[in-house]
Amino acid sequence: METKLTNKKRVLAGMRATGRLHLGNYLGGALGMVELQNNPEYETFYMVADVHCITTPYAVSELRESRKDVIIDYLAVGLDPDKSTIFVQSMVPTHLELQFYLSSVITVARMQHLPTYKEKVAQYPTHVTMALLNYPVLMAADILAYKAHKVPVGIDQEPHLEAARQIARNVNEIYGTDFPEPVRFATKGSYVPSLLGEGKMSKTVEGSYINLTDSLDTIKAKLAKTPTDEGRGTKVPERGHVANLFTFVELFMGEDTRKDYEHAYTTSKVSYKDLKEKLGNAIYEKLKPIQEKRLEVASREGYVEDVINEGAKKALEVTQRTLSQLKEKMGF
Repeated sequence: METKLTNKKRVLAGMRATGRLHLGNYLGGALGMVELQNNPEYETFYMVADVHCITTPYAVSELRESRKDVIIDYLAVGLDPDKSTIFVQSMVPTHLELQFYLSSVITVARMQHLPTYKEKVAQYPTHVTMALLNYPVLMAADILAYKAHKVPVGIDQEPHLEAARQIARNVNEIYGTDFPEPVRFATKGSYVPSLLGEGKMSKTVEGSYINLTDSLDTIKAKLAKTPTDEGRGTKVPERGHVANLFTFVELFMGEDTRKDYEHAYTTSKVSYKDLKEKLGNAIYEKLKPIQEKRLEVASREGYVEDVINEGAKKALEVTQRTLSQLKEKMGF
């Protein structure tokens, strides 16, 4: 099998294999992935970033299970193996070889300066490994292996993308390569706040997220635990738990509904019980077709495995071409 060369701009995106996808993954990443996949101007490559998982403490058994779960979620939200190359990162070893070559054009000090690195060091002070330090270089390798132009990720990943752009500039300047400088493709929900009122929705923070597979009762139970205030004030909060709740209202019920609740906040009183009830229903209605598609995909014997294997073959062919070009430029 030979991948046809095209004049389309390439897109690379990936999500860590840390369990089933949640609303933050969907709104901040998957929606943009589907949008780009369906745009004829782009050639799309979507991976499960399982190698990235070993940069922080993890459970081997969970990693094995999560890889397939994320692929199923990809297919359930609308990614199509006939339109996109869908693969598992560890099955394409060219990513890792390219990472090492690219690590020679960026300094340790630059990697240590990244805010995400500092956050992980604070979170895992006894697990500060070389893999953690090299995380952004591997992310750059993931992107540059496909000479990708766009990366549909959340705004929190912008420091990593800037590092990838710098690596591309450096290697182009030193070795005369032609790597494009990747830019972020933003979606409406590119930053999805935590249900707890602090930071973004994250799988690592219990109670902060809603999974794409959650039932209506589970969604409502999680929303019921979100912190609120008295429901009234002279000014609508711009940060914190109430502001986050209003953000969810806008994302799932529309901007006009958010304005109605904000008006009630400053003139009468917001009934959070009513708001959470309606919001839970709205979220579930958005997730219901995804859940139905997920069940259908999972029930097709051998289908997911075929998607994974075929995707790895396509990804390997493309990245081997890129790797060979770089090695020749570097003198190998």
